[in-house]
Amino acid sequence: MRVAIVHYWLVSMRGGEKVIEALCDMYPDADIFTLVCDESRLSEKIRKHRIFTSFLQRIPGAVRAYQSLLPLMPFALESFDLTGYDLIISSESGPAKGIIPPPRATHVCYCHSPMRYLWDHYHFYRSHAGLASRLMLPMLAPLLRSWDVNTSMRVDRFVANSHHVSDRIGKYYRRPATVVYPPVNVDDFAPAASTEDFYLCAGQLVPYKRVDLAVQAFTRMNRQLVVIGEGTELERLKRIAGPSVTFLGRTPFSVLKEKLARCRALVFPGEEDFGMVPVEAMASGRPVIAYGSGGALETVMPGVTGVLFDEQSADALVEAVLDFEATQQQFRPETLQAHAQQFSLRKFTTEMQAIINEELLARTVDRLRSHAPVQRTREAPLPVLAMEPHNTTLQ
Repeated sequence: MRVAIVHYWLVSMRGGEKVIEALCDMYPDADIFTLVCDESRLSEKIRKHRIFTSFLQRIPGAVRAYQSLLPLMPFALESFDLTGYDLIISSESGPAKGIIPPPRATHVCYCHSPMRYLWDHYHFYRSHAGLASRLMLPMLAPLLRSWDVNTSMRVDRFVANSHHVSDRIGKYYRRPATVVYPPVNVDDFAPAASTEDFYLCAGQLVPYKRVDLAVQAFTRMNRQLVVIGEGTELERLKRIAGPSVTFLGRTPFSVLKEKLARCRALVFPGEEDFGMVPVEAMASGRPVIAYGSGGALETVMPGVTGVLFDEQSADALVEAVLDFEATQQQFRPETLQAHAQQFSLRKFTTEMQAIINEELLARTVDRLRSHAPVQRTREAPLPVLAMEPHNTTLQ
């Protein structure tokens, strides 16, 4: 069986790329198709596979500014020739599902999110975009939305990374989706013998993550906050941060692991589709202070694994931190670790393999039925009706 894995872009190792690693383990001979790729920033596990990029890769600066090429992405995806592949697994957060699958192929889409910048986060993205994007988006977005909806019909089975995303797939694509939580390497994390007096915020530093709320809140409270990550917001965050906020930028995994295990709590102020970092914090035995929306509602249990706040503001976050500090003794590392196990790599692999096998079997049965010979039955003769003689003589 020839397998193709389609991912939107491979330029870093974040949550979506962790899913790709798990799929690579499941299908070690699979080929990978992606819009643009920076192999220097990928894991060895992904680099071992044959990686095919689109014509966007040849545009100068595309690897760095790939998001500005959104209008060209549909053309790039549809240019991939997937002839001969039996199974296609698309990893969707950008427009990856828009490939053209061969008629006999089975296409399973693991959806991290319908494209946020076209749907529910459209106005937020537009308000934070540059001048050119703000002017162009209103003209391009309707066409891209139509393409996005139409290409959802090229998918045989949708799998969502959370119930939050499953609801959005139903809203925008009118398709059902099975929920399989993404793989978190929970066994790679462990509690530390002792913790230190700082809070942690980790992830990509982009506007919708709302790290600015954490920076504002901890500057105001004069409490220690360590920020790990890089992105377009980094310089702005540094400008508004007080002396109690420390930025470490992009760090090795060993540093992230150590900070997760030693922090008082992880601060998670954005609305995420799922959010792997909170689960990694719980696997490290540390609670989470999160905005109560999106995937956090499926991973953070108030009073058991963390604290949720209802309003996305610095004031609400300050109040949540104070509530946490008043009750932090109730959070037990062993309880947090046990809770994290339900999001393990093992569970993801088992559930995804079952869904894929089910779809492959369904396509096989459909093909057998369509090619089965039609069994003709001998038709019974029509009954002969007795007719009364009639007089045909003209009067």
